Amino acid sequence: MSVATKGSTVKVHYTGKLKDGTVFDSSENREPLQFTLGDGNMIQGFDTAVNGMEVGQDKSITVPCAEAYGDKRDDMMIDVPVEQVPADIKPEVGMDLSIQNQQGQPVPVKVVGVDEQKITLDANHPLAGEDLVFDIKLVEVE
Repeated sequence: MSVATKGSTVKVHYTGKLKDGTVFDSSENREPLQFTLGDGNMIQGFDTAVNGMEVGQDKSITVPCAEAYGDKRDDMMIDVPVEQVPADIKPEVGMDLSIQNQQGQPVPVKVVGVDEQKITLDANHPLAGEDLVFDIKLVEVE
């Protein structure tokens, strides 16, 4: 049996859920997810769970938020004066927007507040503060 170890390229099928059972992502009806174990491209808890799995093995794990996307951070909440909002944008709570960081890279944000002086944007990852549940099946190890 092939076993996944650090440095292995692996393929997994997975379903990611919140604690209440809401599915936020799945490889169902898609190609399996391929990544190199331990290269830092996966959330820590997912990477750790796959390490040591054998091809064909199924596993269900809970990844605490600290090993996923971290806690929601207050410093990721951004107030923007309404006069700085482009005229073609009519912000509403729940709207997804993109802003540029200081390096010019796009950052996805969600509008969480609108009043006459400012809009409040949340730049936290959408899954920040959430413990995540994953059903994982190791399909292949290279």
